[in-house]
Amino acid sequence: MITTKSPREIEAMRQAGKITSMAIAAVAAAIRPGVSLRQLDAIAEKTIVKMGAVPSFKGYGGFPASICTSVNDCLVHGIPDDTTLKEGDIISIDCGACYKGYHGDSAWTFAVGEVSEEARHLMKVTKESLFLGLKQVKAGNRLGDVCHAIGEYVESQGCSVPVDYTGHGIGTQLHEEPAIPNFGQAGHGVVLKEGMTLAIEPMVHAGKPQTRVLSDDWTVVSKDGSLAAHYEHTVLVTKDGYEILTIDHDVKEEDSIYG
Repeated sequence: MITTKSPREIEAMRQAGKITSMAIAAVAAAIRPGVSLRQLDAIAEKTIVKMGAVPSFKGYGGFPASICTSVNDCLVHGIPDDTTLKEGDIISIDCGACYKGYHGDSAWTFAVGEVSEEARHLMKVTKESLFLGLKQVKAGNRLGDVCHAIGEYVESQGCSVPVDYTGHGIGTQLHEEPAIPNFGQAGHGVVLKEGMTLAIEPMVHAGKPQTRVLSDDWTVVSKDGSLAAHYEHTVLVTKDGYEILTIDHDVKEEDSIYG
């Protein structure tokens, strides 16, 4: 069942989103050659707990860490370990925080020092596809409008969308209905209603869309070894558009921690 949230619930989700954003900002500040993925995870967890929340991911389905750290050809669900970042890597940080029973969820891809032209293009396309999808979020529009806007743009830029991984509804559960694919047909699907909360998250390959899961049963990588990127915001559907819940609400979106 797809739920709409009350004003009290929305306020809790604003706080969860803000804490999620602060954790990603703290991790982003530490990203450099030589830092380990485990160190980044510790920074995120410390930030989340300090703000009175709990990491949404830790223990979720048995996941062992507070964030997903997905490097280069890893699309999603990379497990933080003692691997250290190198100049030229790209890393996607996926993070969630639960505040008073409500979740925020966000992901962003970062460059480690100077990266290739291909990596810059992939990151740009994936980030732009997120905001093109968000432009379709408002009460009365269809979910397919969002999905179509993302997928059409990604494909037009020579990249691809893995079909097995989607965005989702979010609230008291980290993953709620509806599933939000990064492709679809405009004018079709669920009608968006004021008060819905959604985690919209383009996941994109520079190469072909096929994926494979590694032996840890979590880490998803591109089958052809091509680079992958991931951007995500938790948003509230409003009458005339959307409100991003996973930014620092003390700053304007264009001046936010994500640049």
